[in-house]
Amino acid sequence: MNERYSRQILFNQIGKDGQEKLLSSRVLLVGCGALGAAHAEVLARAGVGFLRIVDRDFVEFTNLQRQTLYSENDAKERLPKAVAAKNRLVEINSEIEIEAVVADVNHSNIESLVKDVDLILDGTDNFQIRYLLNDTCVKHRKTWIYGAAVSSYGTTMTIFPNETPCLRCIFEEMPNAGSSPTCDTAGVIQPIISSISAIQTTEAMKILTGNTDALHKSLIQIDVWQNDWRKIKLSKPNEDCECCGKRNFEFLDAVTNEFSAVLCGRNAVQIAPKPTEIDLENLAEKLKNLGEIKLNEYLLRLKIEDYELTVFRDARAIIRGTADVSVARSIYAKYVGV
Repeated sequence: MNERYSRQILFNQIGKDGQEKLLSSRVLLVGCGALGAAHAEVLARAGVGFLRIVDRDFVEFTNLQRQTLYSENDAKERLPKAVAAKNRLVEINSEIEIEAVVADVNHSNIESLVKDVDLILDGTDNFQIRYLLNDTCVKHRKTWIYGAAVSSYGTTMTIFPNETPCLRCIFEEMPNAGSSPTCDTAGVIQPIISSISAIQTTEAMKILTGNTDALHKSLIQIDVWQNDWRKIKLSKPNEDCECCGKRNFEFLDAVTNEFSAVLCGRNAVQIAPKPTEIDLENLAEKLKNLGEIKLNEYLLRLKIEDYELTVFRDARAIIRGTADVSVARSIYAKYVGV
């Protein structure tokens, strides 16, 4: 076996047999921002045989502080993150297979992305995709590892459909648009990214090598700035859960999913998530230091970089300055937060 893995093989819980299992494993990484980039590098170095990396965004200079796979040149070239990640990972480990998929994960493609992998790691930046991922993994009995990080705070849990609680067992309803902080409104520091990714990727290595008895079996919450670590033990799945209990996969249903449309002749895209009441005043307070804001009782308008973001009280938004739906979705996730 390749000498590159010799120190990992010396770790008794993995050994030669575990390394062979890693080399034959297939993993999907959904999102390749801060968490996803960290996941990808750890798993590539560990020798996971196949990595499928899916991301809709491109590299920007604001990413470089925490998204460790990327370089200044990637940002200058505005390379898609999935492509830039693959380029770097090939230099790290040319012996594994890496598939870069530049796409917006949604109800039309998520099932095809998960069907031939052993495990899915969450590296996304919004709850819409996480709930979609949860529906898909429960439907197809795929194990996945949830993770999120913002500011100095992060959380993660490992989900075995029908064996452990799913995401909706714990977080029954998706947060309202604008109610949750994002890296673009609350900031983020690199240590929380490293901490959450370390837990997610270690759980992944336990699962892929057959060491499931060593899983933490909990919802872990960390604040690295406040030196706070909480471990909440998980019970059984909720029999009344809409997803794993009732098998109602509403986020996989195109009718209830976010609707996006290019507005003809306006160089703009409309994003229309599931209607909800949004607190525009609170959102304006979060965004006040990012750009010019105009607010009235009906809408909030933010000018940021080359774009104009207009958010309505029903959570609908129009992003002017692009006709690319993926770019518009990314802007919405950054500044509104779902």
